Amino acid sequence: MAFDIAVKRVYEAPAKADGQRVLVDRIWPRGVSKKDAALTLWLKDIAPSDELRKWFGHEPDRWAEFQKRYHAELDRNEKAVAELHDLLREGKVTLLYGAHDEAHNNAVALMGYLRRA
Repeated sequence: MAFDIAVKRVYEAPAKADGQRVLVDRIWPRGVSKKDAALTLWLKDIAPSDELRKWFGHEPDRWAEFQKRYHAELDRNEKAVAELHDLLREGKVTLLYGAHDEAHNNAVALMGYLRRA
């Protein structure tokens, strides 16, 4: 089954086309109100561990290793992954993140993981 997944910065305006909006960061993004975020769910437990997040530090040269380590964490995080799969079975899900780097962030890595599964 191919899931309909998108990735978007939480700072961008919500759109009907987003489907269910899921924040996948462990830390709430600065300057965004809960109302403006228009979340379906804040799934903190699916975010990378603090240790991995700090190690990565959004360094593009660590991207491949970050994905490998994060995917290993996701393999051990069955409950949060199952919760996201349940939402995906209902329709489109947009994974929201707060990082500045649109190509190298946990939401992009998570989307790759979910599409691979």
